[in-house]
Amino acid sequence: MIRVIVAGAAGRMGSQLIRAVRDAEGVELVGATERPGAAAIGLDAGLAAGLGMLEVQVQDSLDRAIEKAGGKVDVVIDFTTAEASLAHALVAAEHRIALVVGSTGFSNEAREAVTAAASNIPVVMAPNMSIGVNLLVKIAAEVAEDLGSDYEVEILEMHHRHKIDAPSGTAVRLAEVIAEKLGRPARDILYARHGSIGERPHDQIGVQALRGGDVVGEHTVYFIGEGERIELTHRAWSRDQFATGAVRAARWVVGKPAGLYSMRDVLAS
Repeated sequence: MIRVIVAGAAGRMGSQLIRAVRDAEGVELVGATERPGAAAIGLDAGLAAGLGMLEVQVQDSLDRAIEKAGGKVDVVIDFTTAEASLAHALVAAEHRIALVVGSTGFSNEAREAVTAAASNIPVVMAPNMSIGVNLLVKIAAEVAEDLGSDYEVEILEMHHRHKIDAPSGTAVRLAEVIAEKLGRPARDILYARHGSIGERPHDQIGVQALRGGDVVGEHTVYFIGEGERIELTHRAWSRDQFATGAVRAARWVVGKPAGLYSMRDVLAS
């Protein structure tokens, strides 16, 4: 039985994660956290997530959740914020607990700090745990490699009004993978346009973000040539697939050697 703590238990994604852990075979919820001062602290995690009683109380810190679980924790699943995830990575490394991170909006410095924590524990870190999205990333890389520099690349993403970072981590990942396949530096990736932009540089990879309503997540990659274009699109209308992918990653990462892993590693096994 894999023993799991879910961070951000009362949030949109946290609630889905608790449901997914509850419903998965061979996985047990032993802890849950929320930010200090949150209304859910002290509540049963199941009730906080809109489910029935699970006999797991929401704590105000990961240290406290680990203590309440008697230290018997195999993996932490974290879909909170970049700042919180960094703090959780340090705690997980101190306790030698595996970590699955689906948060986005990391600065380069924060990402490097999580990578440093992964020298002590196995960490799966991915901006999107959906199997479909990770397939999109793989296909987009293959298409970019086949088309080469003859086609211009644009990426469009859309999310709900509450998303706090833009562009999405998935859009950034798509741009980075495509740039790598095309042999282009990161400076060729342009995040949004405005004003008098002039003629579009051919080597540029554009990334645009839309926000509104309750859109769970949409990503489209355009490969635009003379007289034709190729569009690759993934649309999510439920967070279930993110939670399912995260639980799959949690099962996979327990017992792995210390290091930083991606969903590609998880799906390849």
